[in-house]
Amino acid sequence: MSNNLLTVAYIVASVLFILSLGGLSNQETARKGNVYGIIGMLIALLTTALSLDLTTYGILTSVVIPGAAIGAIVAARVAMTSMPELVAMLHSFVGLAAVLVGIANYLQESPSLTPVESTIHQIEIFVGVFIGAITCTGSVIAFGKLRGIISSKPLLLSGRHLLNLGMITASVWLGFEFLTTTNLTGLQALLAMMAIASILGVHLVMAIGGADMPVVISMLNSYSGWAAAAAGFMLSNDLLIITGALVGSSGAILSYIMCKAMNRSFISVILGGFGEQTSPATPQDGEQPQGNVSTATVEDTVELLQTAKSVIVVPGYGMAVAQAQHTVSELTKQLRDRGVQIRFGIHPVAGRMPGHMNVLLAEAKVPYDIVLEMDEINEDFPQTNVVLVIGANDTVNPSALENPQSLIAGMPVLEVWKADCVVVMKRSMASGYAGVENPLFYKDNTRMLFGDAKKNLDAIVAKFAQPSEETPNFRHPAKVA
Repeated sequence: MSNNLLTVAYIVASVLFILSLGGLSNQETARKGNVYGIIGMLIALLTTALSLDLTTYGILTSVVIPGAAIGAIVAARVAMTSMPELVAMLHSFVGLAAVLVGIANYLQESPSLTPVESTIHQIEIFVGVFIGAITCTGSVIAFGKLRGIISSKPLLLSGRHLLNLGMITASVWLGFEFLTTTNLTGLQALLAMMAIASILGVHLVMAIGGADMPVVISMLNSYSGWAAAAAGFMLSNDLLIITGALVGSSGAILSYIMCKAMNRSFISVILGGFGEQTSPATPQDGEQPQGNVSTATVEDTVELLQTAKSVIVVPGYGMAVAQAQHTVSELTKQLRDRGVQIRFGIHPVAGRMPGHMNVLLAEAKVPYDIVLEMDEINEDFPQTNVVLVIGANDTVNPSALENPQSLIAGMPVLEVWKADCVVVMKRSMASGYAGVENPLFYKDNTRMLFGDAKKNLDAIVAKFAQPSEETPNFRHPAKVA
């Protein structure tokens, strides 16, 4: 393939990637955005393969086909509840690829480069390996925390910021050695830096608490993009540079937006600065909620919904675990058929990754126009009769606004307690992923519906499907007490 044709193909692929990002910014156009991305990637892969020497096709085929097969199998088998873990692992692969590309490039450095070009190329290699190593190990730790293999509590070592600074300083010194080979050979300096950067990646993510893992996933997504861009510089591949820059910048913007939504510092995310306070496993004095817990049955919940004019559903990770999104969709249809105004309130960090709840609801064909973000719906809770909280915890925790000593203090939350009545569906009274007790469960207008969310919702849907003479006239619902 000629260079001109290759350039044109890369430009087309780049435009498709940009259109893909634009499409993914909105639920109605997300499917089209995915199609643009798939077509762009196919163009990128085919044109890159056709530009190679014919003698390399055997090696390329031997790695592409098994990789595609493994990817297809994993994508088909992974549950939506495990999607955050899969994303974290894919980020680690991008980081590992950047590390391997950097080492291979150094070992096969082209002798045709001028001294200035060689220095620039070595800097590209060093930076690419540094970012890739941090991304790889940090993503593995994020996977472990999301999977529950590693504790979600932040690891707060004494002088951890000085430790991070020391590792960065050591990496800069090794970079000087890599370029000058004064005391160490280039490969020794590169491998030593890789080891330090790997430890840095582990320490940065270990210092972040469980409640902030969605931001970490977004941050690692940004890191993986910059690692890919660095690999593009090393390989002199313009499309890889553009794609990496798109992923890196969009991930950084998303991280910033999420930090604003959680009242966090963007710099703290980058430096692993979350979890400054006491471990979530040990609440402060007076933080333990006071009061009695009121429980509800399926029948009680049905009666509340039958007499309600307006309902807001707040989904969380528990809905994903129970795989209850399709039942929620059926309940939504039943309530809308009865003339009830039902909407969904989505917190920016609901679930374990950005957009997790939106994807689940879209999969269950919940209408896009009734799925609203936190800022769009928070003012409507005082005029709402019933709120169904399905598996959410930290995102509806009043202590974020009422308790300055709380580990999630200052984080904007969905103010569900302002509604007439709140029904919380949970398996138990256990605290959420952040390890913070939730005073919502003890409020007078809260009812706890314990058990598996899907089973309870199935029972509620079944009750609605059975006509009963005792059912109140839904056209004139009474105000929920």
